[in-house]
Amino acid sequence: MQTLWEQRYAQRTQRIKSSTIRELLKFAEQRDIISFAGGMPAPEAFPLQEFEDAAHRVIAQLDGAAFQYSSTDGYLPLRDMIARHTSRFGLDITAENILITSGSQQGLDLLGRIFINPGDRIVVEEPTYLGALQAWNAYGAEYVTVPVDENGMEMDALEDALRTGPKFIYVLPNFQNPSGVTLSAVRRLRLVELANHHGVPIIEDDPYGQLRYEGKHIPAVANLDKRGRDDCELCYRGNVIYLSTFSKLLAPGLRVAWIVAAPEVIQKLVQAKQGADLQTATFNQMLVYEVAREGFLDRHVKTLRDLYRTRRDAMLTALEEHFPTAVRWTHPEGGLFLWVTLPEGLDTTDLLVPALEERVAFVPGGAFHANGGGANTMRLNFSNANPQQIHEGITRLGKVLEGALEEVIVTP
Repeated sequence: MQTLWEQRYAQRTQRIKSSTIRELLKFAEQRDIISFAGGMPAPEAFPLQEFEDAAHRVIAQLDGAAFQYSSTDGYLPLRDMIARHTSRFGLDITAENILITSGSQQGLDLLGRIFINPGDRIVVEEPTYLGALQAWNAYGAEYVTVPVDENGMEMDALEDALRTGPKFIYVLPNFQNPSGVTLSAVRRLRLVELANHHGVPIIEDDPYGQLRYEGKHIPAVANLDKRGRDDCELCYRGNVIYLSTFSKLLAPGLRVAWIVAAPEVIQKLVQAKQGADLQTATFNQMLVYEVAREGFLDRHVKTLRDLYRTRRDAMLTALEEHFPTAVRWTHPEGGLFLWVTLPEGLDTTDLLVPALEERVAFVPGGAFHANGGGANTMRLNFSNANPQQIHEGITRLGKVLEGALEEVIVTP
């Protein structure tokens, strides 16, 4: 039934849809459901004592700065810390290159605000991060998809996509959400070469880069395209805009993330952010800084790697034991997700209800395909459940898949 309000919404709201993941998280709140749906960190890994101690230090500041308005750019000591940390991995930047955002999701939205006109084409991986599609749909983006294999975005297909004149390329090179695959070093170099040849910027989304459980670190795409300028020797001025976050390393509820870009891009983003929320919460920024400084973050990341490696291995073992042989899945070297592909003809959306009846949840893969497709795929998260829950949940889900495959075989 159409209400009076329907006539008043802006036209762009027609492209805004509910997040499949957010809706599924409602089910995850039920205690008896084993959820592989949301990309939630393990709550037992939150450094609660460090947060408590840091909160006391922040509150004890006599000037009350933690509770006052602050600059849109972000808390300067935090930006300086991020710049120093980033420089260790080969990308020399300063605070001038950094904007603190209210989660990476706001970063994606701000990039949409300053870059996307209705009808602009964006090159994305297939599948790609659902949150980016949600952020950019409202600005009228159209998508040119590039397939992903075990080594990430396929470069031959990317070269064809770039001939369509896209506004930018969006890529998640490390342990991609949703597929879990990593863009190889060779392909990263080719990505930069193609982007520069066609004059197309790259948006590199890297929330999981430090959560590697096997293999060698691969330099960020931004590292391969670093450039300086005469009046700011250390200022990054490359063709890549880089996003990352503290959500997966400390706690997602703090909503503290950052964007690295050329200073002129940062200033345009600052203007857009001023119209959105003025600034990211001062207290949260100061809290993150107090917790992360003096080496704690490096130590904590090592703990996370050990924890999530164990859970990834538990899920891979359970999949081998309990999933039908006709089903395939990725083997992520890090991150929080793996990707499952069922035989053609099966639709994972249809399997969600029987899965929930078995008290297990996942995300159907179709939501991660910008232009449709992927009906026979699903995303599984392994970071939030413990190994015992993972084994039980995969056992339940395996039964659902067995039943669905039997029905396909029996049905003429």
